[in-house]
Amino acid sequence: MVKRTGLPRVLIALAGRLRMRRHGVIYAGCGVVLAMLALCGYALYQSREDARARALDSSRDVATITERDIARNFELYALSLEAVADGLARPGVLDSPRLRREILFDRAATGQYVGAMVVIDAQGNVVMNSESDVPHGGNLADRPYFRIHRDNAQLGLDVSAPYDSRLRPGSRSVALSRRLSRLDGSFAGIVALGVDQEYFASLFADLRIGQHGSVSIIRTDGTIIVRRPDDREVTGRNIGGTAFFQQLVAQDEGSFVADSPLDGVERLYSFRRIPQLPLIVLVAESTADIYASWWRRALTIGSLMLIFGIGVVVLSAWLGAELRRRQRVERELERLAGTDGLTGLHNRRALCETLDREWLRARRTGSVLSLLFVDIDHFKAYNDTYGHQAGDAALTAVASCIRTVIQRPGDCVGRYGGEEFIVVLPDTDAAGATVVAENMRAAIGGLGIAHRGCEFGRVTVSIGATTWRPDLETDVSVVIRAADEALYSAKAGGRNRVAQVGMG
Repeated sequence: MVKRTGLPRVLIALAGRLRMRRHGVIYAGCGVVLAMLALCGYALYQSREDARARALDSSRDVATITERDIARNFELYALSLEAVADGLARPGVLDSPRLRREILFDRAATGQYVGAMVVIDAQGNVVMNSESDVPHGGNLADRPYFRIHRDNAQLGLDVSAPYDSRLRPGSRSVALSRRLSRLDGSFAGIVALGVDQEYFASLFADLRIGQHGSVSIIRTDGTIIVRRPDDREVTGRNIGGTAFFQQLVAQDEGSFVADSPLDGVERLYSFRRIPQLPLIVLVAESTADIYASWWRRALTIGSLMLIFGIGVVVLSAWLGAELRRRQRVERELERLAGTDGLTGLHNRRALCETLDREWLRARRTGSVLSLLFVDIDHFKAYNDTYGHQAGDAALTAVASCIRTVIQRPGDCVGRYGGEEFIVVLPDTDAAGATVVAENMRAAIGGLGIAHRGCEFGRVTVSIGATTWRPDLETDVSVVIRAADEALYSAKAGGRNRVAQVGMG
């Protein structure tokens, strides 16, 4: 029975690995490019984070300096208001304009942006003014800074929202105010100090916050007291109901990135609440300004890396193509080195290598190996009769016929020398080898190639067959000698026949 086996899985896996190796240069080049792009991306990401950290540190510093400046000045203003409130409790102060000047307003805050300090009674009438012994009068009961103290006895120092001053026409101010109470705790009025809104603007005049940055002072109720860049429509606007403002009042200081509720620009915000005051300092730098230089650098570096990466990939592809071409040439040379130039079959060297490999495999797996030794009958007489060109044509026809008969992928045929051929049949027992040999003999005889020098009148072959189960004590040369002996027996028996030697 003839055993039929396909190409071993080991050879299939080996072929797969060889295909991968041919593309290894391209894969390596792509890997290098990806690694470089990853490193470049990581470096650019770190650079972006550094730009954000620098902007955050800068905005925090601005917020801290502004908060401290306002806290220091407003503390002085608060002391002046306390002095007036304490002085009003002294006997005779209200009856004498001189005493009012010397006792109440001798420590009144002064400065470029500080307005008049006034005392307002419970009905909202201005009864005292630090700038004049005779108050100008007027009623301020409608002012929010008056009503808030009237309605809240527990409120201390308050900073109002911006308003248009009635005492100083054309001036927009904020009021610092304290409540005045009678002995029984009832409302007696307020003492207030006007601070020109330009005071806050002067704090921001020399700050570098970028083209789209902003600095704001916001009350804890959401009212914007001042904002740079100066925008009259924004001043006095209340953003207390926005989610943006909720982030400001959630803690005393912090930072976050958000879209402005005023103009929709995305900014990085840093804020600090001023202690003892209902004010929040908010410093914002546009993310577009923060990352402007980074984007330029990233585009430059990224473009160069992309160009370089494309160059590496193209070079890798070219090298891969050259390598594949060289491998094809080497394989072709290797094939030619192991191929008989006339018949296209394996030559003797390649045939012996295949036989050695199959012998070792059969010994390792414990399988059988059959060998056919094929010889063309009276071939010298054929050359003498028909010439060497006809002899070459006959050899080619016989080789093609042998190759047609053996169809399994694992079978191998080669030209051993002259008119001799060897057929290697792995995993084929003696019966199977005999069947293959008889088919081969009949097929070659059926070619009908005329041969006057042969007793059969046509080209025929004699075949010696042998089958072995290799072991550690035998050598591959043994099976060749056995097949040669079988061939000799076939010739001695009258040629055009198959002779079998027993299995070793």
